[in-house]
Amino acid sequence: MSSTKKNRRALIAGLGMAATSMTIGARRAAAQGAASPFTPARHEQDAWISALPGKHRVILDVVSPQGIPDGIRFVGNLFTGNKTPYGLEDAEVAIIMVLRHSATAYGYTDAIWSKYGKSIDGKATPPPSANPFNSAERPQLAGLAKRGVQFMVCGTASRGLAGRIAGQGGDADAVLKEMTANLVPNARIVSAGVVGVTHAQEYGFSYLYVG
Repeated sequence: MSSTKKNRRALIAGLGMAATSMTIGARRAAAQGAASPFTPARHEQDAWISALPGKHRVILDVVSPQGIPDGIRFVGNLFTGNKTPYGLEDAEVAIIMVLRHSATAYGYTDAIWSKYGKSIDGKATPPPSANPFNSAERPQLAGLAKRGVQFMVCGTASRGLAGRIAGQGGDADAVLKEMTANLVPNARIVSAGVVGVTHAQEYGFSYLYVG
């Protein structure tokens, strides 16, 4: 047998062994991946999200004052659309509205707005003395709360707002404590709105961006 034929056979055998090795390696990698699928961590701070009852779960992400009226309308549509034709009552639809970024201040009651309205919205003349989305003139956030809607208020943006209200040398912690004691009904401060949004999705909440 010529040396050329021997070399050719050795090459073919080597390629076969390499292919077999790659196949076995791929199978092992697949088996290892299947054995340990990703499972999101659970945290005590999020226990209330898990405990919310309902046959459907939705979280609305509101990031601006302009988005709040749409958010209120979307919630109404969710309740109405699930009642007809699905026959579901309000209590059977779990809804969370997140107020973050420049929508954060609207998670606070008139007590905060009447005291700090100028710092919250310095462009308005006269400065606002009440939460415009929790007043009698338009559909209220408090009205949604009566129907079971829960609210997340961004803690990061709240701390920034407290600092702006306190001013240089002021006590931002004291202002933040005051703000925390004056949230709209069914609201709670979360560490950051973006964290609340992502964690809720890990608990099965469908995401709706409002704007």
